[in-house]
Amino acid sequence: MFGSRFGGSSLKVSPREVPAPDYDPPQPAGRAEAVLAGGCFWCTEAVYRELDGVLAVVSGYSGGSAETADYGTVCTGRSEHAEVIQIAYDPARVSYGELLRIFFAVAHDPTQLNRQGNDVGPQYRSAIFYADAEQKAVAERYIAQLDAAGVYTAPIVTRLETLAAFFEAEAYHQNYAALHPGQPYIQAVSTPKVEKLRAYFGEALR
Repeated sequence: MFGSRFGGSSLKVSPREVPAPDYDPPQPAGRAEAVLAGGCFWCTEAVYRELDGVLAVVSGYSGGSAETADYGTVCTGRSEHAEVIQIAYDPARVSYGELLRIFFAVAHDPTQLNRQGNDVGPQYRSAIFYADAEQKAVAERYIAQLDAAGVYTAPIVTRLETLAAFFEAEAYHQNYAALHPGQPYIQAVSTPKVEKLRAYFGEALR
């Protein structure tokens, strides 16, 4: 299994060999947003903060109601929320499809159902919260493309969910990995993802 060097992965190929999306149409100029769920938001946030063209990354919750959008409730696994990151980016510098490529190649394992490693529960599900029909189309086509290419040892289980709302997480969760580099979980889970990004996608970094 290729990903064992970086803490485990279902990839059969180098992250660099995960193909870019065949369908990735240009977006209007300005500021765009993407909302992705790939396990603990501390770790996915750390990856995307490194990318050129990313303007801001905010950890939060999507999938449930405002009343249950707090860490304690989300951790029960009964809130319908997933831990997500909201990525603000400049489409002239990085495309939505390129963000998805990093999501599938580096940020998480898209073949794990309702978990990422030892983080278990629907709050850790793999999901793309699409804001419009174009985002949905890019994601749908890309998942089909990756499955057809056979770059993983198992089928992709990433869910496509309508983005009804994004709720910002508590302040202490924001930029957590950078502020707590010595924390054991960060060292074991987050740091290897960032190292993988730097090793295989160095030209995409800020």
